[in-house]
Amino acid sequence: MKKLIAVFCIMLLAVFTFAACSSKKEGTKEQTQNIRVGEVTHSLFYAPLYVGIEKGFFKDEGLNIDLQTTAGGDKTMTALLSGGIDIALVGSETSIYVHQQGAKDPVINFAQLTQTDGTFLVSRKKLDSFNWNDVKGVTFLGQRKGGMPQMVGEYVLKKNGIDPHKDTNLIQNIEFANIANAYASGTGEFVQLFEPTASIFEKEGKGYIVASFGNESGTVPYTSFMAKESFLKKDKAAAEKFTRALYKAQQWVDTHSPEEIADAISPLFKDTSKDITVKVIERYKKQHSYATNPLLDAEEWKQLQTIMKEAGELQKEVPHEALVNTKIAESVIKK
Repeated sequence: MKKLIAVFCIMLLAVFTFAACSSKKEGTKEQTQNIRVGEVTHSLFYAPLYVGIEKGFFKDEGLNIDLQTTAGGDKTMTALLSGGIDIALVGSETSIYVHQQGAKDPVINFAQLTQTDGTFLVSRKKLDSFNWNDVKGVTFLGQRKGGMPQMVGEYVLKKNGIDPHKDTNLIQNIEFANIANAYASGTGEFVQLFEPTASIFEKEGKGYIVASFGNESGTVPYTSFMAKESFLKKDKAAAEKFTRALYKAQQWVDTHSPEEIADAISPLFKDTSKDITVKVIERYKKQHSYATNPLLDAEEWKQLQTIMKEAGELQKEVPHEALVNTKIAESVIKK
């Protein structure tokens, strides 16, 4: 009888232990917070974000990233303002546009991802040597008016003595997602494209990269993570966790080779060959496109507004501290 009681007690203890473990696992699962992130496009230009996802840096912080591609800055900002996403990865200029419209709940930049333009000038013809004057008098397929790619494109052209509105047949009314297809179908002699599309076109003989807008534009907060001010106040802890994971990813990208980065993010780019992926990442690393930390400083903010002013898109200068939260990034970097 005593043996039966002992066996029963052991079985009972095992059941409670299992239940406790299950409860603990469920508790851990419940602690994982879902963060909806809208990216303006899906590009190797955003490699550090994908490294953070695939290497588990966000997961380590208790965050599950629900990544959505919201093609185009206007659509991405609409998704953020309407509550469709929590965090937007988009050009910093969009936060200024929202500010200019008198938003009661301003959009705040809290972590920088890229620090140069990520587009390249692609020529339909293979040129032995390229001169910016080659763009004069021909059809130039640019990006959406008011968007960061288009403004940087205009800034670089003007810097090289070309007025895009007078010296070229400028097309900028095609939806962001359709620009590559329009060029592939025969529209334009030159086009401004992101990677990996530019390199894929080059490999297929549809176009040839002749210049980098990133090399020409200087350091600028090209793409940043931003959220509504109300979100940052309500869930500051989540923003800090997100930024901490991002910083780990940025440091990882900075200290690893293009081949290692390509291997890490390959699950998110199954339709892109490894040779193209490596080439693109190598190109972006070489021109220092990937920010090595999430801090968006005042000088970069100033350069952004210089470019916007040149494009005629800035009504009034906006102070750095009005739309940029540096405290989160600074606290993450110091730890």
